[in-house]
Amino acid sequence: MTQDARFEDGREAPLNLGALDADDLTVISSLAQDAVFPASEMRWDRAANRFALLINRVRWEDEGKTRHAPERVQSVLMFETVQHFASQGVLKGDADTILSILNIAFEQTQAPSGHILLTLAGDGAIRLSVEAIEATLRDVTRPYVAPSGKRPHHPD
Repeated sequence: MTQDARFEDGREAPLNLGALDADDLTVISSLAQDAVFPASEMRWDRAANRFALLINRVRWEDEGKTRHAPERVQSVLMFETVQHFASQGVLKGDADTILSILNIAFEQTQAPSGHILLTLAGDGAIRLSVEAIEATLRDVTRPYVAPSGKRPHHPD
């Protein structure tokens, strides 16, 4: 005997996405938009050519928003092949400074190399010089109700 599928049988799986070109990076940018993180949660491992952020991102992909309050989830946003790291308007290591990602873009210099630019709210920015685009966005915790109880809103 077969049964109809029930809502309880489904699950919302954590994201684990990779980006190897500018189009892929645009998808990651849309999912990381409005993510917040303390400045102390960014690391550049020069020896491994890796830059990583532990972010609290909005679950923009969550279609269950009508069933529950808006959610966030902790995620690791990681970039490989990083040759140089620079920032503007960012106090590195300051746990009291909370930063918010507005956009992630790629500016090609000499293919496949270029700069990945993370634009932050409040005129902050992070620029990563990379040999090529190699980024991942991976959820590392279960979703939790957004403390504000609201999804960020951007007027048109």
